[in-house]
Amino acid sequence: MTYRKFKADYLFLGDRMASPDSVLITTSEGMVQAVVPESEAGSDVEVYSGVLSPGFVNCHCHLELSHMKGVIPEGTGLVDFLSTVIRRRGATTETEEAGGERPFEGTADPRSDSSVRGLDRSSAGNKILEAIAAGEQEMLDNGIVAVGDICNTADTVVQKALGRLYYHNFIETMGFIEQGAQARFAHSLGVFNAFAEAYQLPIESNSIVPHAPYSVSAALFRLIAGFPGNHLLTIHNQESEAENEWLLSGKGDFLRLYPLLGLDVSFYQGTGKRSLESFLPYFYRNQSLILVHNVATGAEDVRTASAADLYFCLCPNANLYISGQLPDVELLLRQGCRIVIGTDSLASNHQLSILEELKTLQRAFPALSTPTLLEWATAGGAEALQVEGVLGTFSPGKEPGVVLIEGGEGDRLTAGTSVRRLL
Repeated sequence: MTYRKFKADYLFLGDRMASPDSVLITTSEGMVQAVVPESEAGSDVEVYSGVLSPGFVNCHCHLELSHMKGVIPEGTGLVDFLSTVIRRRGATTETEEAGGERPFEGTADPRSDSSVRGLDRSSAGNKILEAIAAGEQEMLDNGIVAVGDICNTADTVVQKALGRLYYHNFIETMGFIEQGAQARFAHSLGVFNAFAEAYQLPIESNSIVPHAPYSVSAALFRLIAGFPGNHLLTIHNQESEAENEWLLSGKGDFLRLYPLLGLDVSFYQGTGKRSLESFLPYFYRNQSLILVHNVATGAEDVRTASAADLYFCLCPNANLYISGQLPDVELLLRQGCRIVIGTDSLASNHQLSILEELKTLQRAFPALSTPTLLEWATAGGAEALQVEGVLGTFSPGKEPGVVLIEGGEGDRLTAGTSVRRLL
């Protein structure tokens, strides 16, 4: 068997830094064999400058929106961003309108829905597929080995079937009108089946999940929570204070969203509770939930959620792109929350790079150490996606990938810090 031996200024194991002069030994295919002192490693050690780390885990992405890079201006705020994505998600130019679907309402027979069948080979379809392939390549180049990917369509099936990255496919459903719950769920089940049948992954690698509390009715929440095998879920959570206001009282900036989508929501009076407290009771204790964004998550929300199996996913560059705001990361740390990292989509970000997310966080919160950030991006993310048995740490028998982080200053990330894959 052929082995590779890696040594750098620092060796991050996924949950801690290794002792100085440690050497990582893997097979040529990337399976970890051991971490040993340099004196025991023998010859042929590859020596690098920088930090060696397991590959990154991207816990929140929308790969299918890669064709929307640069389409939506920065700083629009959440309501205008959402309405633009929904209206133009199938468009491939800055001026084109996709039109058609009203996703907060009902849908047509899912058997005739192109988002279930997948894209045709029209010019627009090819552009979307090309953007998906380019987005995946960008993640590979940026050291990402696993992705929690939001799917409203089957557009990414062909690319994912190549097996270049591990994906957990979060099949997203939305529908705020109670009467449309069955139709909306049937549509998402069609997408779920398209992924389950398209390529060889355990069925546990697919879930049907809610989009957000302002876009999912009580009936639809119950269908999602009760779907067999739905143990790992995710939801967009408290991306703005307007979300809390809407759930509390049925008022605020979200009143502008529904007319833009052609929906009459005059029936809605709010729950009298903030967002997180409003939707958590729909889920069961054996369900793990990745909460994404958390910009308007406060201390009272964290206390409410303390008994649930939750991960708080940060996508700081998307938050800055949309609203110019960041989550209260220091609060999440003080409360002992489990934190992981995502990139969101190219509709709301300039790149699909976990390292760029970490740099943004350390710049905004200087007390964050590089090992803490790397743990969120490796072992923490692998645990959140329930693949810690294979990825996330340099433990014998795992194949977590090997990336090299270069260009830092001591143990700090800088604007010029970069990452490249070694395995």
